[in-house]
Order: sequence, then C-alpha cells, then structure tokens
Amino acid sequence: MEVITEGVNNLNIAAAAVATTDSANNKKNRIQVSNTKKPLFFYVNLAKRYMQQHNEVELSALGMAIATVVTIAEILKNNGLAVEKKIMTSTVDMREETGGRPVPKAKIEILLGKTEKFDELMAAAAAEEAAAAAEEQS
Repeated sequence: MEVITEGVNNLNIAAAAVATTDSANNKKNRIQVSNTKKPLFFYVNLAKRYMQQHNEVELSALGMAIATVVTIAEILKNNGLAVEKKIMTSTVDMREETGGRPVPKAKIEILLGKTEKFDELMAAAAAEEAAAAAEEQS
C-alpha cells in the first residue's frame, strides 16, 4: 500500500512540474514594458532579439506604459521587422497598498511576428554595424 501511495505522490509532483514548465514556456517571449525603468530602444532591441529566438514576441504593459508599447510596436512595424498578429486589451484590478481597495488599470498585450524580410534586414544591420566598427578602428 505504501508503494502505491508513493507512486501517486510522485505522479502529482511530476504533473505539477509539467504544469509549471508549460506556463513558464508560454511566457518566454513576453516583454513587460515599463515607461520608467528602461529607455525605449532597450525594449526595441530586446523585442528584435526575442523575435530572432522565438519568431514572435508579446509586448505587455499597464496604465501609462501602454503608449510606450504602442510606440515599440510601431517602430518595429515601420522598419519592416514585425507584423501584428494579435492585440488584446483589458482592465486589471491593482491594489495600491496592502488592504487598500482595488484600482482598475488598463492593460494591453500586442503579439508581433517576424516579417518575411526580418532575417535579411537584421543581417544587413549587423553588416552595417561591423563595417562602422572596422572603419572606427582604422
């Protein structure tokens, strides 16, 4: 009987580990943008890197940072690097302090995918940077 109980416990632990891993995998390509912590082009370059690794990136923001997310998405689209796949808006209740009443905050999530020319444009930009660095050294 103890062996069966131990087996069931191991099964539950394994299932919990799989569920945790699955939810972690879904968030690997998400960038939560703040308009106070990092400069705009930090997020633009991070989004490019995420798209290279995962073929798509999800930009997410709350409240005042929504304008920053929209700007990042527009920069990537206007440079021919990304296409919009999905835009989701919602409100989430945030508590200002422990025990305080919830305050609704606007939330946006923008899913961007690579364009067909993404790899070509990124390679051209890398070659341009390498040429500029070589010129700087000589």
